[in-house]
Amino acid sequence: MTAGTTPAPARQCAELARKDLLLEWRAGEALLVTAPFGAVALMFVPLAVGSDVPLLRQIGPGMYWLVVLLFGVLVTLRQSAVDDQAQRAVLRLCGVSPAVRLAGRALANTVLVLTFALLLAPVAVILYDPELSGWPWFVLALPLVAVGLALLGTLADALADGLAGRTALGPLLVVPVALPLLLGAVQVLDAARYGYRPWPWLLLMLTLDLLVALAAGLLVRHLEETV
Repeated sequence: MTAGTTPAPARQCAELARKDLLLEWRAGEALLVTAPFGAVALMFVPLAVGSDVPLLRQIGPGMYWLVVLLFGVLVTLRQSAVDDQAQRAVLRLCGVSPAVRLAGRALANTVLVLTFALLLAPVAVILYDPELSGWPWFVLALPLVAVGLALLGTLADALADGLAGRTALGPLLVVPVALPLLLGAVQVLDAARYGYRPWPWLLLMLTLDLLVALAAGLLVRHLEETV
């Protein structure tokens, strides 16, 4: 790349995601703070239910996905992901478009949510001892949930940018829209457990991901003009 040449949008997106991940690595806000709280949340249900092993096996997958949804939203709204006006001005001068900036943030959020969910998975297996026969479908569902949460969290963060109640407003915007992700993820494992093909539920999650990505692409320039 020659001097004065603007990098390709894909390269810009990767570098912005790398920047966000480095900030998170130094701050430890998502994985060192949020992940332990997520593990504790998974522990509360067995303490309340007691030693009813069949019940724990039945509700375990649902509780896992619920914790991933609720705490994953907090991962996407972490304080280390806040850009001030000076940082935005520098990015504009470097030729980074609003769409690329949003895509870089969403990519970093996807990696963090996916890592968060993978860290919680062994905890859920130990606590709930769920049926693991449908684990290949879990491998397919997990990226769809991570991408959907990352896109929703990134879009909600842009909508709530600059507001004092950003971390409180963000989950209120994300959680209702993310319910199809929760429903689809739970039903994927249930369908696999009972011998049904869970493709319709995977298609539901993929459709939501695509719709949110389309909405973000249509709204990004307007959001950039209002901040």
